[in-house]
Amino acid sequence: MAVTTFEGIDAVRAAVGTHLGYSEWVTVTQEQVNTFADATGDHQWIHVDVERAAAESPFGGPIAHGYLTLSLTNLFLPQVVDVQGISMGVNRGTGKVRFPSPVPVGSRLRAGVELTEVTDVAGGIDTTMVITVEREGSDKPVCVVESLSRYLA
Repeated sequence: MAVTTFEGIDAVRAAVGTHLGYSEWVTVTQEQVNTFADATGDHQWIHVDVERAAAESPFGGPIAHGYLTLSLTNLFLPQVVDVQGISMGVNRGTGKVRFPSPVPVGSRLRAGVELTEVTDVAGGIDTTMVITVEREGSDKPVCVVESLSRYLA
């Protein structure tokens, strides 16, 4: 169940500027990193060679791909936000995306979501939600993304 549930697009409009809550924590595993590497063809040693990364990486071991971290926002967002009373919602893409710090394998991540903008469009609204992915025990976020969605009445 989502932290914040909206009943229709008017309720979403009224929430601009609101922090909507946090997702559950998830642990990033080496298996996830390896599967992501296979799916994308990005087998850079800092991600998939555990021994070399432990010996040579400035991060002390393997780290998750930035785009793997970004893709986890698709897991986190529905845990935080649910819009009811609409015909459909679609992902429209992203605005700015940043990776301020690395994600060592074994890290626990969660996301906070803030609704920053709502724009009326024919039949519904476009939203911008800033998703900030944080790593447990770190003061710096690991990913900040402007997530763009459309909700139709």
